This record gives sequence, C-alpha cells and structure tokens, in this order.
Amino acid sequence: MNNIIQIIENEQMQGKVIPDFNPGDTVNVQVRVQEGERVRLQSFEGVVIAKRNRGLNSAFTVRKISHGVGVERVFQTYSPTVDSIEIKRRGDVRRAKLYYMRNLSGKAARIREKLSTNNKEFVEAEAQENTEKK
Repeated sequence: MNNIIQIIENEQMQGKVIPDFNPGDTVNVQVRVQEGERVRLQSFEGVVIAKRNRGLNSAFTVRKISHGVGVERVFQTYSPTVDSIEIKRRGDVRRAKLYYMRNLSGKAARIREKLSTNNKEFVEAEAQENTEKK
C-alpha cells in the first residue's frame, strides 16, 4: 500500500518545475489569488527562512518586511496556488532554519550574498535576459 501512495504522489509532483533554492535565498513567489471569478497573480518576495523536504508535503517559509512589520508566509511547494518561484539572489548562511531572523531588524537582518562561479554565471544570464526583453 505504501508503494501505491508513493506512485500517486510522484504523479502529482511531475508537472511542477521547482528551482533549487535553499534557506537564505531571496525568492519571488507568484501566487494565484482568486477574487470572485477573476484570478490574478500576486507576488511575494522575501528571504527563505525554512525549508521542509517531504515529497508532496514539502513546504517553505518566506519572510519579508512590509511597512516595518515582519510578514511570514508558508507555501506548500507543490500547491496549485503557487504559480512560479524565481530566485532573486543566493544567500550565504550556515544554518538550515533561520528563525533567529525574527529577532533582528535593520542592517543586522541582512544576509551576505553567496558569491561563487555558478552565481556569477546566473547573474550574467539574468542580465542578458533583461537586456533582451528591453
């Protein structure tokens, strides 16, 4: 029976393309919001402070500061309401859960950017895409 459940979960996970992101990364999550009969996309951009890898039950927590107030939102990774996840910048952190960010404010709440050869290629590719769009 356990095998049947895994097969069904794998089928449901097939359609989604999830980028490889980690805690400390700044991401932009596009969420489908239904208002009456209209459906629109709402952007939520912030720092990933926690990630839970459990197959179909995977989730991640994003934190942002909105008008001086910290706002956290937990997203189910394979939920149909999550339209897309875009990585804005990679963070250089040493922990898996960044709950200590809740107690920090201002400059203390900044996360260093991870500078590696892969990141430089990523930034260059993003810059090239942006110039092609204009």
